[in-house]
Amino acid sequence: MVPKYKIKDMPASGSKEVLDLLAGVETATIGHWRHMGFCNRRIQPLLRGRRVVGTAVTLAIPGPDSTLLHHVSGMLRPGDILLIDRLGDDRHACWGGGVTAAVKASGAVAGVVDGPVTDLAEIEESDLPMWAAGIAPITTRIYDLGGCINVPVSIGGAVVSPGDYILADESGVLVLPPEDAEAEARRALEVQARGKVNEARIRGGEVKLGELSGASAKALAGL
Repeated sequence: MVPKYKIKDMPASGSKEVLDLLAGVETATIGHWRHMGFCNRRIQPLLRGRRVVGTAVTLAIPGPDSTLLHHVSGMLRPGDILLIDRLGDDRHACWGGGVTAAVKASGAVAGVVDGPVTDLAEIEESDLPMWAAGIAPITTRIYDLGGCINVPVSIGGAVVSPGDYILADESGVLVLPPEDAEAEARRALEVQARGKVNEARIRGGEVKLGELSGASAKALAGL
């Protein structure tokens, strides 16, 4: 008989050095060149102006059932980000005020749900950054239907493996495999530093955006 639950070991926490680098990065900076790992835009921030980085802990739970979500809330560690694959369900809110309190108490830094949540006021009051696909009033219950912890999941079309680095801000959620995270963070920080210099030049009237980007030369050459 196949067990209804699959619970795998917690992943190693991300490197502090890499997490510190990523904390200075905007998702939209890496979005200039990288195409893999971005959750689609239906996954939106519930608290504005927040940027978090952390280690992915993954969960997959079916439709109306949140049994395994209650269980995994007791496994989370400081610095974790819980990402929940709802297996296509867009009707039931698995996350509300009680789950928010439990996840916040664990020291986890954020939650990402590929589906709706509820109790927005309690989430806002908790100050726990959340990304989700909207709000819904119909909630899950403890139906004991099954699910998986720490297996690869799909969040907004992006594959997330336990132990991946997560960078989430007001533009969206980015999933980075451990082997890519440091290099992408360092490249992004260099790009952002150059961008600040160029923005100052544009604001000061020294140069125009089209001149910097090469767009003006292309437009004039095409006349």
